[in-house]
Amino acid sequence: MVDLQTQYKKIKDEVDRAVINVLESSAFINGKPVGEFASALAQFLGVKHVIPCANGTDALQIALMALDLQPGDEVITPSFTYVATTEVVALLRLKPVFVEVDPRTFCMDPERLEAAITPKTKAIVPVHLYGHAAPMKEILEIAAKHNLPVIEDTAQAMGADYIFPDGTKAKAGTMGTVGCTSFFPSKNLGCYGDGGAMFTNDDALAEKLRMIANHGQKVRYYHDMVGCNSRLDTVQAAVLNIKLRHLEEYNAARIAAADTYDKLFSTQESIVVPYRAAYTRHVFHQYTLQLEGIDRDKMVDYLAAKGIPSMIYYPVPAHRQKMFDAFGGSGYELPVTDWLTNRVISLPMHSELTFETQRFIAEAVIEFAKQS
Repeated sequence: MVDLQTQYKKIKDEVDRAVINVLESSAFINGKPVGEFASALAQFLGVKHVIPCANGTDALQIALMALDLQPGDEVITPSFTYVATTEVVALLRLKPVFVEVDPRTFCMDPERLEAAITPKTKAIVPVHLYGHAAPMKEILEIAAKHNLPVIEDTAQAMGADYIFPDGTKAKAGTMGTVGCTSFFPSKNLGCYGDGGAMFTNDDALAEKLRMIANHGQKVRYYHDMVGCNSRLDTVQAAVLNIKLRHLEEYNAARIAAADTYDKLFSTQESIVVPYRAAYTRHVFHQYTLQLEGIDRDKMVDYLAAKGIPSMIYYPVPAHRQKMFDAFGGSGYELPVTDWLTNRVISLPMHSELTFETQRFIAEAVIEFAKQS
């Protein structure tokens, strides 16, 4: 699904030198590259503060902790997302409230969002899924109307642009109260282990996020609040410093690969290619098809027999996971989400794809589709 080895070989000398520098310095925790990466990422995103942490799940948890929510407070989030988005809500004894997504973009439906708001609603967590930005203008207007903070889950959309009606642009993750991301190796900007970050323009919130990620302390051994231990290690920061310089190149390659897939599937009515809303530049963390009248699970097996990997993101939505039974998950009626989970399939998508590889993949998908 992702060719990290070929990508590494292209930047091997840079990465190896950076990692060796860390080994020679022996500053494995909070070494100089961590601060350098935070500054570089802040400049790339156009935000005042980037707070690195251990992984994307921690980023979401720390962001929620910083909002001082109370047990039982409601947090609205889509069900069609990776479980980390909703898991941290339950972990903090908050109540996840699941809302429907747009069947084209796979992102939060603003109309369903507003309908789900109650006096107990205390936060909104939109997800920029598969590399496509959520409809932030509408989401932010609703949040402002109800005085609610917005935590953007940007784990799959690093570098995606959001374009407002007046033509101004903002990077995904920089428009809400706080943005959160993951640097899991397969991400558009991925390290060689685990890593994550939070970003915000709010000075006071940034200080609080830093403290929570560092055992609730600003001065060593003086703990002002309950926190946790969540650090981006120096080796990963050194790798990310190198890869951030190539992120626009990587995203451009992913977009070009998506263009190629679109053309290869253009004559197939039973295969719906990813939608691209005019308000965003989709950076294609995943290239996800919707299949009409095709046995999706049999296609997965058919492709595997030809040596072609594929993935189903996500076969079981959050509201149907056992972990959320206690929060009334099974009582939700989300027909679009359920419909999507039965018909989406993601094909290999990364910055190293060649036309020959994509043609081989597309021909196999079309061949199976024609047999269905």
